[in-house]
Amino acid sequence: MLIKVYGSAIHGVAAQTITIEVNVDTRGVGYHLVGLPDNAIKESSYRISAALKNVGFKIPGKKITINMAPADLRKEGAAYDVSIAIGILAASDQILAENIHEYIIMGELSLDGTLQPVKGVLPIAIQAREEGFKGIILPKQNTREAAIVNSLEVYAAENIKEVIDFFNEGKPLPKIEIDTRKEFQEKINDFPFDFSEVKGQETAKRAMEVAAAGGHNIILIGPPGSGKTMLAKRVPSILPPLTLKEALETTKIHSVAGKMGTETSLMTVRPFRSPHHTISDVALVGGGSYPQPGEISLAHNGVLFLDEMPEFKRTVLEVMRQPLEDREVTISRARFTVNYPASFMLVASMNPSPSGFFPDDPNNTSSTFEMQRYMSKLSGPLLDRIDIHIEVQKVEFEQLAERRKGEKSEDIRKRVLVAREIQRERYKDLKISYNAQIGPKELEKFCQLDESSFSLIKTAMEKLNLSARAYDRILKVARTIADLEESENILSHHVSEAIQYRSLDREFWNA
Repeated sequence: MLIKVYGSAIHGVAAQTITIEVNVDTRGVGYHLVGLPDNAIKESSYRISAALKNVGFKIPGKKITINMAPADLRKEGAAYDVSIAIGILAASDQILAENIHEYIIMGELSLDGTLQPVKGVLPIAIQAREEGFKGIILPKQNTREAAIVNSLEVYAAENIKEVIDFFNEGKPLPKIEIDTRKEFQEKINDFPFDFSEVKGQETAKRAMEVAAAGGHNIILIGPPGSGKTMLAKRVPSILPPLTLKEALETTKIHSVAGKMGTETSLMTVRPFRSPHHTISDVALVGGGSYPQPGEISLAHNGVLFLDEMPEFKRTVLEVMRQPLEDREVTISRARFTVNYPASFMLVASMNPSPSGFFPDDPNNTSSTFEMQRYMSKLSGPLLDRIDIHIEVQKVEFEQLAERRKGEKSEDIRKRVLVAREIQRERYKDLKISYNAQIGPKELEKFCQLDESSFSLIKTAMEKLNLSARAYDRILKVARTIADLEESENILSHHVSEAIQYRSLDREFWNA
């Protein structure tokens, strides 16, 4: 007897329905699994056999042929255990399964029949709804994630016996329902850190506000213990809240990577990713033998923080150049190509020298050669994609001991939202959303300078020995500063402030 059961495979951040055809033939004995399964799927027969035996069923001693279609698409992981097991029981007439074709069934089996969670449930549920399936049956730990997809019945199972009884005897499974919009709104402002906790550093806070308002990449330069990491961790609290569309995009990526918690259904705050400096280039941008999203994709719609940026391998930093420009990652293999979104705000930090205290090093422990080698880890093309360079000074004792709280993230965020709304309206007919994305044509149109501003930037280029690449960056940042003040035109004091945010272009860094 031939039975068709439906599962799903992940390709990039999308899902593709897999038809699992199970045929049981009374002539002969054997177990044949075809359709490009990996080792985890090939080993499923042992898990299925033990699980069925422990719930009162068995794999029949007949010739069993299982085809996973489309046969030319590689299938990975143990997520097909339950669907294969149910297919075998139905094809061997051990259970009735008249409506099995109405459901996507996914789950990994333990030897006692317990269902273990799987990855990529959200894109699987979205694809199931698009293809008209009535429902999806999943391990209990995955159901909250799938339940954010409306018009799809989501059923939770803890043991394969519950799935068998659902089809064979009509016993109901727990049906999971979530009010997505309500849950999204309840947690949209749930941040663990706040800018009011930062003592002093008013200049750095202002730079962070400008960076958030225009979506600019920023690098913090300062001695150890000056608060660079503390400032970076608070950036998500002043960024505009996620839209529901952005939340779904972000959740899909984390779902595919298996980073969703069992109690989490939807990501409601912008992600903050902080990889260690020993990370490989593949772990950062994504890829591998079986491609998985990297840290820059996990930071999509959020913040990627690179602490002590010069300590990262140069090859790792250089692979970020293309994603920073295109805001997506393309992983190419001989048989397929996968695209992962990677629209993130880069926040980096670094010591000003190997000793950490240049140019105020009392012992002058960093030689010129060491300084040049240290700075050479940050290439010109990479710095070209970082709009704001801000020096973070050591916090004095009087500021640390001050009891007065600083400005709350909530108040800073209000100003950022006003500036972002101005930009959204300005670029509504273009394929850009904020100032950091504007190109040469938009610069010419939206960043025009009056005579005094032009004279100021010309003088700065000559006197401070700013690099040529700094010019466009100064204009973009000045446009954002003007938006924060709700000024239609860029004025000289906007340009003056923007010039202060180009520390690494000044002469003494390259001396």
